[in-house]
Amino acid sequence: MLNTKERKQDVKKKITIGILAHVDAGKTTLSEAMLYLCGKIRSIGRVDHRNTYLDTNAVERERGITVFSKQARFSTPVCDFILLDTPGHVDFSAEAERTLTLLDYAILVISAADGVQNHTRTLWQLLEYYHVPTFLFVNKTDISIKLAEEMEEELSRTLSPRCVAFFEAQNDSERDEKLAMADEEFLEAFSAGETIADVEIAAAVAERRLFPTLFGSALRLTGVEHLLHTLDRFTLSPLYENAEFGARVYKIARDGNTRLTYLKVTGGTLRARDEITYLSADGQTMREKVNQLRLYSGEKFEQVDTASVGEICAVVGLSATYAGLGLGFERDAGRPVLEPVLSYRILLPKECDPMLYFPKLKELEEEEPSLHLYWNSELGQIEARLMGEVQIDLLRRLIHDRFSIDCELDAGRILYKEKPAARALGIGHFEPLRHYAEVQLLIEPRPAGSGLSFDVHLPPNTLDLNWQRLILFNLYEKVHRGTLIGAILTDAKITLVAARAHLKHTEGGDFREATLRAVRQGLMQSGCVLLEPFYKFRIDLPSSFVGRAMSDLQMRFASFEVESATNDRTVITGRAPVATLHDYPRELISYTRGEGHIACTSDGYEPCHNQNEVVAAVGYDPVADLENTPHSVFCEHGAGVVIPWNEVEAYKHLDVNLSPADTAERILPTPRKLANKYQLSEDEVEALMLRSFGPIRRRQYGEKRVNAAKEETKRPHKKPQPQKHMVIVDGYNVIWAWDSLREVAEFSLEKARETLMDILSNYVAFTKTELTLVFDAYLVPDGAGSEITHDGYRVVYTKENQTADAYIERMMHELGPNYNIRMVSGDKLLQFSAVHSGILRVTAAEFEAEVTAVGEEIADFIQKLAQKQ
Repeated sequence: MLNTKERKQDVKKKITIGILAHVDAGKTTLSEAMLYLCGKIRSIGRVDHRNTYLDTNAVERERGITVFSKQARFSTPVCDFILLDTPGHVDFSAEAERTLTLLDYAILVISAADGVQNHTRTLWQLLEYYHVPTFLFVNKTDISIKLAEEMEEELSRTLSPRCVAFFEAQNDSERDEKLAMADEEFLEAFSAGETIADVEIAAAVAERRLFPTLFGSALRLTGVEHLLHTLDRFTLSPLYENAEFGARVYKIARDGNTRLTYLKVTGGTLRARDEITYLSADGQTMREKVNQLRLYSGEKFEQVDTASVGEICAVVGLSATYAGLGLGFERDAGRPVLEPVLSYRILLPKECDPMLYFPKLKELEEEEPSLHLYWNSELGQIEARLMGEVQIDLLRRLIHDRFSIDCELDAGRILYKEKPAARALGIGHFEPLRHYAEVQLLIEPRPAGSGLSFDVHLPPNTLDLNWQRLILFNLYEKVHRGTLIGAILTDAKITLVAARAHLKHTEGGDFREATLRAVRQGLMQSGCVLLEPFYKFRIDLPSSFVGRAMSDLQMRFASFEVESATNDRTVITGRAPVATLHDYPRELISYTRGEGHIACTSDGYEPCHNQNEVVAAVGYDPVADLENTPHSVFCEHGAGVVIPWNEVEAYKHLDVNLSPADTAERILPTPRKLANKYQLSEDEVEALMLRSFGPIRRRQYGEKRVNAAKEETKRPHKKPQPQKHMVIVDGYNVIWAWDSLREVAEFSLEKARETLMDILSNYVAFTKTELTLVFDAYLVPDGAGSEITHDGYRVVYTKENQTADAYIERMMHELGPNYNIRMVSGDKLLQFSAVHSGILRVTAAEFEAEVTAVGEEIADFIQKLAQKQ
């Protein structure tokens, strides 16, 4: 927390500041320039000369990029700074994100030559998410053709209108005029003819109401001194309100055989030989003594006896700490915003036993948690979750340097997740001879990005508090898996609503068995929805290739828009599944002959666009998964008997009275019209979808006390069947949704139908798509329904008392297992049904854009053909 009150000028401020940037923006060069001007180093190192003060690792110097976050210390007349230099490459974004919780301020470096990049936007969103006050430094102005005013306008447009230029030659009145345009409080002061005081500007910066923007060239030392002077004037001392000890662990490293725990003291004081109590990642209570405190700057360190509040130090003597651990009053960090979406198999030499080397490789995960190394027990192999090619190369190098092993990694696989499809009451019972435990859990789906949460809602005095804590711990420490492909479970709330122990026979392990079986049995009842990772992308390519790019993106199930277009270049932004887009960069470079570029960043998880296909390919059998069994064990005739999950309800020992809102009832899709007797309003449909899937909003991640330590990839048990592709179009819904067809339909509905059929004829002929067009004729008296073939696709008129909604829903269920279906309709309830069937929903507006794009491609093709003739 920052002190926004006026500070005493005779006390030096202690500020932790981080530098973040897109790769090649000049972040490390700026760090070198600041250290040089403050007298910390005698000469400025250069990345291309491989002699920088902070990038000391061999991999960093070879590649010319920052891989590991480093710290340096320097002073100005007003401030003592702890500088954290973070990686700029997108593959190491997780390393940069871990430092954000420690920062009092941040400097976001932007290349004037390149402007705001996709990764710059990601960093900006992270700074906003962690609420870090930020200064902007536009670097490389000496080689940019853009004027400072042009860059200021770009930053205001793409990042925030509160980005205000603080020019070196600017007087206070000119500065205040710009400030007045950015903030209402400043506007009032400026209108009254008052000069805006430094402390008021500093308070606005601390509250993220203002982002001072400076310009220069770090390599030429231009503007760097002005940056330091601005930091002196417009930063405030952090205010630490808690006198008790607290600290946040952000990194684990090693100095030879010495294990170092890097942390920031956020309360009280840490002294050498203090004893610290904390929980390890596996839940063990650790009591360890601090043997040594080190204050690092670059590779050198100073050994001290005391680390006061606000200090960042390395602690020797703690053996089971991990990045994200909270010590003292601090709570553990939540799940990171940026997570890998691809899993890779580590292929060791034949003479190396993977099981023996796995514990050794886990040391690397301590130092780089984003590696997410885990043991796949079914396949007997080590796997890792990684961001990209550069991180893969780093892992190979680390394994070689640490263990003298040359390893390879496979092509990688998509990391899917699962969430409950509906509420369910899960029952787990474990009662072999002389054992007893029963647990009942209410499992509920949560909004996208919420993660897992656990709660207790038991009647008073029904279960001892120690047993309740044990059940919660078992829920926390287990990596729960879905029932579709065995992927990690997410976006669910699990509440303990009933449990029973035996005074004589219950042991701790009994509740673990009953708890995990209850989770699994509940998921078997509710079913699961498969989630796949999405990329947010930005494509910059020559305008002559826009048609090809749009066609490719449509085939990859992307949603996109043209951000900007000129005669020469076009920028396309949007979202697409990782599964369809992760190999597109190479194809883009190929067909644009190196002139097209794409930048992708992770953008959360959404329902899988081809769930049936993925499930069929994996061939996972949830009942056969013995490590995650849904069955329960009851005692009959003095022996334990396994009761299948779907029969446990009849054998349970506890009855739970839940409110109607808590019933374990699956919500099934219902046709919007039933013989014109019952109809749901749009508000009712929206409420129905809200209860089932949660609101659509920016992803927020819940806290997770113990990070998942393993990930399993199930071996396919059956050969996947190839699927055909089908587009189903709700005819009248499209007619009334498209402006061009609605105008025709107001005069002649028959003419509108014919026009739509002609449009789809061109679409089908050009795309070679199998398509079915359905028209609603349920109000036609004595209508028998009909089906015709028109220009290669089916046109269906429903019969009397049969709505198009009902026909399409029946068709989706019949074709679902064998077809990859895209359903075109704006009908909310029909879309809801498609979700439960794992079918891709396409709105009428989206389909219109797709058809229009195809029409433009056809026209372009005809024009080129005519030119050749």
